Amino acid sequence: MRSLIVTGFLISSIYVHSQSLQDISVAEVSRIEKTLASDSMQGRKVYTAGIEKAAAFIANEFREAGLKPLPGSNDFTQTFEIVDPLSAEATVTLDGISVDKKSMVAFSAESSVTITQNDQYKKVLVKNSTDFGTTLFKYMDADENVLVLVDTSLKKKFDRLAGFHMPQFKGRGNRIYILTSINPREYRIVLNQKIHKQQLTNMVGIIPGKSKPDEYVIFSAHYDHLGIGMPDEAGDSIYNGANDDASGTTAVLALARYFSKTHNNERTLIFATFTAEEIGEFGSAYFSRNFNPDKVVAMLNIEMIGTESKWGKNSAYITGFDKSDMGLILQKNLGNTPFKFYPDPYPEQQLFLRSDNATLAKLGVPAHSISTSKMDVEKYYHKQGDNVETLDLNNMTEIIRAIGLSAGSIISGKDTPTRVQME
Repeated sequence: MRSLIVTGFLISSIYVHSQSLQDISVAEVSRIEKTLASDSMQGRKVYTAGIEKAAAFIANEFREAGLKPLPGSNDFTQTFEIVDPLSAEATVTLDGISVDKKSMVAFSAESSVTITQNDQYKKVLVKNSTDFGTTLFKYMDADENVLVLVDTSLKKKFDRLAGFHMPQFKGRGNRIYILTSINPREYRIVLNQKIHKQQLTNMVGIIPGKSKPDEYVIFSAHYDHLGIGMPDEAGDSIYNGANDDASGTTAVLALARYFSKTHNNERTLIFATFTAEEIGEFGSAYFSRNFNPDKVVAMLNIEMIGTESKWGKNSAYITGFDKSDMGLILQKNLGNTPFKFYPDPYPEQQLFLRSDNATLAKLGVPAHSISTSKMDVEKYYHKQGDNVETLDLNNMTEIIRAIGLSAGSIISGKDTPTRVQME
């Protein structure tokens, strides 16, 4: 009899929580989404008035929801500086032979760098396509100094890397890529750069936990997009980014308002909207550096949930599903609903390490992205046509409710996901 009572209580609790999540309404989701993806936001590109307007809107939403700033902050902004190399000159000598400077790509925030075989640089050899992609992602936000020697058979991939302009964190390690057919015993690399410093801003609010305030559950998304470009065939020049990632930001704001109202979280909830994802995930990388990863219990990063997944309505996928048991916990908590989470169906695209969860995941945090984006056929991905009219706001609302419901046992302290194990 006791087991029946307990079972009945659990089902009742899930039902009540599910019903209260109806407070996340289609009207509210529509209001937030339409504001973030409006033409007045000018595509929310970094360093523009459009993204500043978006930041002000997010700050007001956090304020009205009753969130608190991060400890030590007077508002919801988390501002940081990056260095943007404007021009560079380089000389490369391998085993006494000069190499064309076009055979070197450098990611560094220093104005002057000199490297020899006697310096403390980690040397990595890349001989095939798989190693190239793995190495690139592994050291994208590394703090260590790395010299990567790329085999000349990978010239096409190297040339694409050479065309990739990316600002840098001051203090981050130097990553030097050289296209070569040899593994030199002696080398000398000299780099001189003209650099420009710029500021960027994440928007972060919290709801302190009741009994476990030093254990954090993070809900996040990036609020930047691509800005304004050349007009398309329809004459539209604004990349509104309704799905990418105004949809995720909308989810974060809606969940912040909901959990602030219920205020039944035992663990501290952190609601973060990141800048500069589109130019290298700088916002989330900086954010992650300011937290002890041992205190972060889970991170639910929300990326592009405005369209139906490949399985249709009431479904989404979780990147890195097999890296921790967080996906299983979320599924369990949705057991009495029609909604289902699936493993990422696009493993070849390495989405687990291509979004704002990546920095914390590499540190062992069960940090995963939730998405519905059909990456193989998403018609408006990074196109001017990514407008609100292309989204299913009713289904998007159900996804946001499902995220809130599925995270319930983690927020309450009942469940603690296993740590991520990187290969």
